[in-house]
Amino acid sequence: MSRALAEAGASVVVTSRRLAEAERIASELPQDRAARHLGVELDHMSEASIADGFANAISRAGQIDVLVANGHEGLSRNWTEVTGEEFTRQLQNAAGYFLLARHLRNHVVARGADGTVILVGSMYGVVGSYPSVYDGLTIVSPAAYHALKGGIVHLTRHLAVLWAKDRVRVNCLSPGAFPPERVSPELRDRLAARAPMGRLGNPDELKGPILFLASAASSYMTGQNLLIDGGWTAW
Repeated sequence: MSRALAEAGASVVVTSRRLAEAERIASELPQDRAARHLGVELDHMSEASIADGFANAISRAGQIDVLVANGHEGLSRNWTEVTGEEFTRQLQNAAGYFLLARHLRNHVVARGADGTVILVGSMYGVVGSYPSVYDGLTIVSPAAYHALKGGIVHLTRHLAVLWAKDRVRVNCLSPGAFPPERVSPELRDRLAARAPMGRLGNPDELKGPILFLASAASSYMTGQNLLIDGGWTAW
């Protein structure tokens, strides 16, 4: 998604808990002569780090017009084993999305500018998983993850209504099955079989959707959840 925005001519601020990683990604993004990419340290599970990271980004970039909130601290506990503390910790991810979005809203309102917030959800914020897909291979998609992503989808609607008068659009991008390479071939095959298109998503297939949501192409769209899932949620 960062690459898609950079290819379209945007200056991109990449964040990570590890500054060196953020700077590495920023340095690898394509850029024209007018663009300038930056790496900033930010842990979206820490309110203080969010505030410091956002302020640092503003100080170095001058302004931010589009926020893509995609941070996630994972959880590898099945519903049979997860503790209440772990479940609550997983939901803390949503607070990071909200705090970042509020920083963006306040920043653009102070400038008298338009703003765009894109929260990254999941198809699992809309539908349940198929336990049989994971049976014998790995844990079933964690219940706390479903609660988190469902909350992000609805947070999108609520913030869109609150901030429409402020000229801040808020939408959600919910990918389907885009598993990383480390996922086993058997699990990849099972996931692909559940999509009407019969295959997994390719990372490049998120480029068009993120550009649509970030640009004036979606200027009359707010409070919506854009599902890019190969038809998974159409069953």
